Amino acid sequence: MTTPLKIGLFGIGLDAYWPQFAGLKERLEGYVGRVADKLARTGVEVVNVGLVDNPDRAYAAGREFRRADVDVIFLHVTTYALSSTVLPVVLRAKVPVIILNLQPTAAIDYASFNAMGDRTRMTGEWLAHCSACPVPEIANVFKRAGVRFHQITGTLEDDPSCWREVDAWVEAARVGAAMYGNRLGLMGHYYGGMLDIYSDTTLQCTTFGTHLELLEVDELSALRRAVKEGDINAKLAEFQTAFDVQSDCPAEDLREAARTSVALDQLVAQYRLGSLAYFYKGTGVPENEATIASIILGTSLLTARGIPVAGEYEVKNVQAMKIMDLFGVGGSFTEYYAMDFKDDVVLMGHDGPGHIAIAQGKTKVRPLEVYHGKVGRGVSVEMAVKHGPVTLLSVIETAAGKLALLCAEAESVPGPIMEIGNTNSRYRFACGAREFVTRWNQHGPAHHCAVGVGHITDKLAKLGALLNLETIRVV
Repeated sequence: MTTPLKIGLFGIGLDAYWPQFAGLKERLEGYVGRVADKLARTGVEVVNVGLVDNPDRAYAAGREFRRADVDVIFLHVTTYALSSTVLPVVLRAKVPVIILNLQPTAAIDYASFNAMGDRTRMTGEWLAHCSACPVPEIANVFKRAGVRFHQITGTLEDDPSCWREVDAWVEAARVGAAMYGNRLGLMGHYYGGMLDIYSDTTLQCTTFGTHLELLEVDELSALRRAVKEGDINAKLAEFQTAFDVQSDCPAEDLREAARTSVALDQLVAQYRLGSLAYFYKGTGVPENEATIASIILGTSLLTARGIPVAGEYEVKNVQAMKIMDLFGVGGSFTEYYAMDFKDDVVLMGHDGPGHIAIAQGKTKVRPLEVYHGKVGRGVSVEMAVKHGPVTLLSVIETAAGKLALLCAEAESVPGPIMEIGNTNSRYRFACGAREFVTRWNQHGPAHHCAVGVGHITDKLAKLGALLNLETIRVV
């Protein structure tokens, strides 16, 4: 992201209380300030408009959030407040709302409370703890007004699970904001006959806020033609650092891959791409065939540095890969390879680019005499995803013409793989390999998906909620 995530924050109260209960307003403002401190982090700008306690202040706060162009609003319910002081804020801002129903402590100290002896002071103390009181009223009005909201219930301090939930919402909002305006390059054309991957690209733009750049393979070939020898040598040195280059890789194939990698870096910089999907037969134009045949190492390097690249012009899947990468878990291109019923695992992988930053060990570079189902020959990458927890994500396009997120959690486990110069991993699912395949397929995904390290389906569900997308978890 070139711009920070903008979080709008406001607390609510009732101005009629302030003259009745000395110090209550200041105390509640302190609560809001504490939330602002907890929300602050690198890459996040908190727009804190403070305590909203009457309709005039609510309308002003809504305009302030709109001027600031906030991505999401956190509403800290500090005490009872009228819903008429809340609705104008969120209606004006028109972004999802996270309701923070947070008491200052886990429980009132009843003995100390009842010993205060002054019922006015006692009422003020109670009001400082009654964040739960107006939440049903707010939820009722939000539902009737069509405002998308989500709730977190807990305490302001000493509640790690509550604040992990807050952190997950912030992370999901950051990813959603980063997807908005991501520049996705589309180079070439779909792989002929793969009807499942054909996509409504306008739907991708309207759902994620994606910007599309339609590119010609000829542009990459032209850049490749002008690459200098010194740049090729520098890229060859980078290959030796980033990969485990096998001794049987022809030197000329590595040079061709280095030349294309340099040209790819230039193309990405020229169009400021954040992701890329490509496929091109290359037949009939030898220069373009050479470009596409030598693209795998360069696209793998791009994927590892946060610019995911999907082969076969898989638009939906490069979106899934970008989402996973923005969550910091990788996002490697994958599909079913085979099933191992003896070990109860599903073998999954893909040819073409791999996310070498999430590889188990160093990614091997191997020579291939043929790219199966594609034109040309050259060098390719072979890797397995790091052993441990993983998450699969597919962006699916439904029969109703909407997008949805399909995800599942698994374990990447050690064991034999096919050493064929492609990415290849063994995944074990809690429900078993046979049942997982059946359950996953019944939702009608394309045959590709993205895989990342760690279990993050909870965060993906939050992203789906913020983007108003159905999230389907296969368990």
